[in-house]
Amino acid sequence: STCACVEYYGKALESLIKQVKIMSIHGKMKHKRNKIFTEFRKLPGGILVCTDVMARGIDIPEVHWVLQYDPPSSASAFVHRCGRTARIGNVGSALVFLLPMEESYINFLSINQKCPMQEMKPETNVSDLLPKLKSMALADRAVFEKGMKAFVSYVQAYAKHECNLIFRIKDLDFASLAKGFALLKMPKMPELRGKSFPDFTPVTVNTDSISFKDKNREKQRQKQLEQQR
Repeated sequence: STCACVEYYGKALESLIKQVKIMSIHGKMKHKRNKIFTEFRKLPGGILVCTDVMARGIDIPEVHWVLQYDPPSSASAFVHRCGRTARIGNVGSALVFLLPMEESYINFLSINQKCPMQEMKPETNVSDLLPKLKSMALADRAVFEKGMKAFVSYVQAYAKHECNLIFRIKDLDFASLAKGFALLKMPKMPELRGKSFPDFTPVTVNTDSISFKDKNREKQRQKQLEQQR
């Protein structure tokens, strides 16, 4: 749903999935978008992490799966997203992730778009990749900051969802969400003010001590810290 989530999860997938080309694209890229899109179309296979900038008006041949991590705000947007696969006589699948409290979204889609859906049972034998993501954040401030920005943007986008009778910010489990984003600590933001999160355990490390792997960025950061001191 947000550019920050694309940045974070694109970076995460690059490190977690080897031997598969991972590319990211979102609205803030502007001039780079066409280049990335053209390059992706030429690939024999790969994964494109994107916002709704790719939901309509584009044609990529033989897209096998459209995975919708965030449910789109309108029923028509859902159909447009699904339409990226199974084009010109090809077969493809589209999947949307929903929390148990969001299941009435299925009825919403069937009424608005007459879109039949089937439940796909969650896989039972899955790898826990969150410790790896946490290690990445501890090793590079760029990953840590991307994760924090992604979480904040996700919560803000959720709060603005058009179907706010289904997607209610007050029902969101912030502790589980933060764990899913592999956060090292909870960010400071208005939506979390005054709340406690006993189910979330922040790392004992002082996050200010996490440095950028990029030496120039770290040098700049140290300069800023010195000025603040």
